Amino acid sequence: MTSLPFPLAEDPEPLAQERGRKLFAGESEFVKGVVAMSGLPPADRIEVCFAGRSNVGKSSLINALTGTKGLARASNTPGRTQEINFFTQGPELYLVDLPGYGYANAPLPVVEKWQRLLKQYLSGRQTLRRAFVLVDARHGVKPVDAEIMKLLDTSAVTFQCVLTKADKVKAKERERVLDQVRAALSKHPAAYPEIVLTSSEKGDGIPILRSIIATLE
Repeated sequence: MTSLPFPLAEDPEPLAQERGRKLFAGESEFVKGVVAMSGLPPADRIEVCFAGRSNVGKSSLINALTGTKGLARASNTPGRTQEINFFTQGPELYLVDLPGYGYANAPLPVVEKWQRLLKQYLSGRQTLRRAFVLVDARHGVKPVDAEIMKLLDTSAVTFQCVLTKADKVKAKERERVLDQVRAALSKHPAAYPEIVLTSSEKGDGIPILRSIIATLE
C-alpha cells in the first residue's frame, strides 16, 4: 500500500517529547512588536514563526504551546495586528507571531507595508528554522494561504502545515479537508512532508508541536 503524501505527524518518541516538555516548561515572555527590519531583536537564538489568516487561532495556539494564557493576544478586528511579535521561550528560542493575513478591512498601503516587511523578514533572518502555516481544519487551504506558501517557497523557508480547531470537525469531514490540504501542499517545494493536527482548546497535538520545535537545530 502506498503511504499518503503529507501524513499526520505521530506522537513523538519519549525522548523528543521530554525535550519538548522541558523547553516549554521555561518562562515565556513578550519581547517586542516590530514594524521595521531595524527593530528586529538580536539574532542570538533559533526561532520559529507562525503564519495564518485572520481568526485561524494563531494566538490560541501560541498560548497553548507556552502554557501561558494571554501571552499572545488576538485582535477583535481581523488584520488589526500589523507587527511581527517576538516572544522568548526560555533562553534558547524565539517564537515569532506574524501578522494575520487575508483580511479586507486594512487600507491597501498598510497591507503593502507589512507584506514588504514580511518578505524581508522571511528572506533575511538566518536564525529562522521553520515557519508553521496554520490552516483552519474546518475550511482547508484557501487562496490567501496558498499566497503565503508561495512566499515561503521563494524565500527558501521550510514550512509545516498545522491544522487548527480539529475538535470542531467530524472525522468524515476531516478526511475530506485533509485530502484538499495534501493536494495544496504538494504544489509547494518548501512544504515539510508532515501535517500537525491540533486543538488548542482540547490540547490535541500540542506535545507533538512542542517536540518538533525542540528538536530543530
